[in-house]
Amino acid sequence: MRKNIIKKCLGTILLVLLFSAAFYPPLQQYMQVPGHLVLFEGQEYNVPLSMPAMAKDDAIAITSENGSSKLIGEKASESVVQFGIGGFPLKSMKVSVLPELKIIPGGQSIGVRVQTDGVLVVGHHLVDTKEGTVSPGEKAGIEVGDTITKMNGVKIEAMNDINPIVQEYGEKNKPIKVEIKRNGELFTKDLQPVKGKGDETFRLGLYIRDSAAGVGTLTFYEPKSKKYGALGHVISDMDTRQPIEVNEGEIVSSKVTSIEKGLTGEPGEKLARFSSDRKVLGDIQKNSSFGIFGTLNDELSNGQINKPMEIGLSHQVEEGPAEILTVVSGDEVKRFDIEIVSSTEQKFPATKGMVIKVTDPELIEATGGIVQGMSGSPIIQNDRIIGAVTHVFVNDPTSGYGCHIEWMLQEAGIEIYSDEEQEAKAS
Repeated sequence: MRKNIIKKCLGTILLVLLFSAAFYPPLQQYMQVPGHLVLFEGQEYNVPLSMPAMAKDDAIAITSENGSSKLIGEKASESVVQFGIGGFPLKSMKVSVLPELKIIPGGQSIGVRVQTDGVLVVGHHLVDTKEGTVSPGEKAGIEVGDTITKMNGVKIEAMNDINPIVQEYGEKNKPIKVEIKRNGELFTKDLQPVKGKGDETFRLGLYIRDSAAGVGTLTFYEPKSKKYGALGHVISDMDTRQPIEVNEGEIVSSKVTSIEKGLTGEPGEKLARFSSDRKVLGDIQKNSSFGIFGTLNDELSNGQINKPMEIGLSHQVEEGPAEILTVVSGDEVKRFDIEIVSSTEQKFPATKGMVIKVTDPELIEATGGIVQGMSGSPIIQNDRIIGAVTHVFVNDPTSGYGCHIEWMLQEAGIEIYSDEEQEAKAS
């Protein structure tokens, strides 16, 4: 009995000691030091640990002040930094120093024009024939959201490519072998055109579209390659809500004409028009869940920040004040205050990496918060581009999501990590 009481007392004392240690400042600092740190050349990291640091090579420079250390990325390489007392190492941290990478923030309002890769089916309709009403396309199993890529082996690039084939095979009373793409998979359907009652035209009973247009915001461009990223989210067809597979496209200059303010339950919208000069700013080579990407024809100025800036990786984003660059009138880019409510350090690409809240009274007065067309507005914190605005909360137009900039750079073909570093980041 006495032994059991002693054991219980010792266990309680140990638990109290462990609980107290968790709130002991040096231990808290120790736990905040990451096991793996990623820096760019020239970037600094203030170590939250009052303990001497030592690097094993010259990839990292270390300065000490008031008992704390600052790490500075000197050259692209892998290194190990050790922390200890009296020469006795207590903690090691792996450090990856990446080659310097700076990009120029956007914020400009842009017009987007894309040509689909094939022809997109956006609806069915009934054809009135002598035998009755029928939709040949629906009967053949072609669904809304499908993309027609070939007809009888002939590549379909625009709506004008379809009618000659339909009329030819209608006259022959033969079905057309239609190749469609659905969710990334290819299927073949037999589609028999029918003649409309009262005319000599053969029809398919399908509504189709081969292009789309809209407005958004430029996020960044890399000054050497002129590769850019914009929007922060995928372009989807307005009817099918399916992502558009882009065959070719372009971005043009755009001006905001008015704002429909966002209200609870009703997202607002920037109303804009393509500039009268219709100047083509660049091409569109990719449409992904992180936005559109391509190459600019010339350098662009946003009138606010036109020098290359460092990027902030997901682990460098802090909760607290930040800014966005965007247009609310004409083509003038302005800076507005926001707050990073939360940020997730992501190991794999994901579109909703940050929760943000608009705090700038001027922007709230003008737009109600985040509105459609603002997607892609670059987010800046501590003189670094850390991401882009992507979505608004329907029940709170002042708040929404942002994506981390590293994933947009990756989609643009601007490599940050080597294969080995990506593996280390994911582990």
